[in-house]
Amino acid sequence: MRITIFGTGYVGLVTGTCLADAGHEVMCMDVDQDKINGLKSGVVPIYEPGLEALIKQNVADQRLLFTTDPVEAVNFGTLQFIAVGTPPDEDGSADLRYVLNVADTIATHMQAYKLVIDKSTVPVGTADHVSGTIAQRLRQRDVDIPFDVCSNPEFLKEGSAVEDFSQGARIVVGCDSPRVEPLMRECYAPYNRRQEKLMFMDIRSAELTKYAANAMLATKISFMNEISNLAERLGADIENVRRGIGSDPRIGYSFIYPGCGYGGSCFPKDVQALARTASDVGYEAELLDAVESVNNRQKTHLFAKLSQALDGELRGKTIAIWGLAFKPNTDDMREAPSRTLMEAVWAAGGKVRAHDPEAMDECRRIYGQRDDLELTKRRDDTLEGADALVICTEWKAFRTVDFRRLRERLTTPVIIDGRNLFDPESVRAAGLLYFAVGRADSLRIAQPVAVATAAASPAERTSPSVAYTL
Repeated sequence: MRITIFGTGYVGLVTGTCLADAGHEVMCMDVDQDKINGLKSGVVPIYEPGLEALIKQNVADQRLLFTTDPVEAVNFGTLQFIAVGTPPDEDGSADLRYVLNVADTIATHMQAYKLVIDKSTVPVGTADHVSGTIAQRLRQRDVDIPFDVCSNPEFLKEGSAVEDFSQGARIVVGCDSPRVEPLMRECYAPYNRRQEKLMFMDIRSAELTKYAANAMLATKISFMNEISNLAERLGADIENVRRGIGSDPRIGYSFIYPGCGYGGSCFPKDVQALARTASDVGYEAELLDAVESVNNRQKTHLFAKLSQALDGELRGKTIAIWGLAFKPNTDDMREAPSRTLMEAVWAAGGKVRAHDPEAMDECRRIYGQRDDLELTKRRDDTLEGADALVICTEWKAFRTVDFRRLRERLTTPVIIDGRNLFDPESVRAAGLLYFAVGRADSLRIAQPVAVATAAASPAERTSPSVAYTL
């Protein structure tokens, strides 16, 4: 098939590359000329394991093409995937301007039948808006060209997106036209051979499925963080509790690891958007509001524990941070707990010395050059003379540590572990003060802590030139 993808972010690049790798001819469209030039020459703008090699191979095989020309993109494929950003608006609702801009672009240039596929995460009812936008533009052109709109939500995890696309448990398609199903079956046939993964349903159910899935996973995380805070006050160990409840097959072990809160491009905005959707139809989604509230509070706990461990005095102190990305195997720092921590340290007069295997360029892009921020090439270079170590991301490179050497390098023997990576007894045996999440003898936060933040640099602001980037 010939397929067009609007958007070259995580979803667009992974979708386009994997479909090309399956034998389709794919053209990815983006308005960012520098990004497209880079992709044509093999420069991938995001870190996603396995993606760069697949892009280079399929570009070399001429199955994966890149363009900034909307006319070329629309005329290329019968299937037109919309995979652009839907950032949260001021009220928490999803901003659909980029989605609808793409719909209008397709309608402006289409000369024959198109199947327009909503791949972006969008609120229930978006397909109706996309259909209306296309129909209106076709009327203005005074042409009668057939088209269909369907919903095909993505279920990709950053850090394992290629694997999730090719080996995912389900492929959800929402449609209301008999023309859609055979086209989508042909599109996904290479990934639907071993078992029937395709699930066809009405469009609104498909749109809600995506939000419901992310809200459920976010709920599990916030629930476990809530229980971890209770465990600290009761003298229980959350790791024992986690094993105890995870062994129940009705609960399972996935997404019940306590920590310093979730971040990234999906969970925060999707929970907000679903809550806003509920409000728009007159329903108070109390559970969703609580999930977000618990998560926002949890992100402040690292700084609160750090402040208590250092007797409330951070001015002039250097804090070593391991991990900047919101999760391992990505360079994404959107809504990352590390950002809440760093900004609070700066607001308190402290300095940050940080390392992350992939996210340091992104950190520089967000915060620019600062006298109170040092990024080191090696993990252990963060430690020399630091007044405490805080772990924000559970990269594998942080799991094995010589605690006695670590103790020798730190000025103050304090570790705040936001991901519960270590055995408390081993750390404390090396003479370190170890404070984790929900574990016995961890510093307890008596109440939600208001954390001041230092403003990010102007470089963080999103430019209109990345309208097709997710």
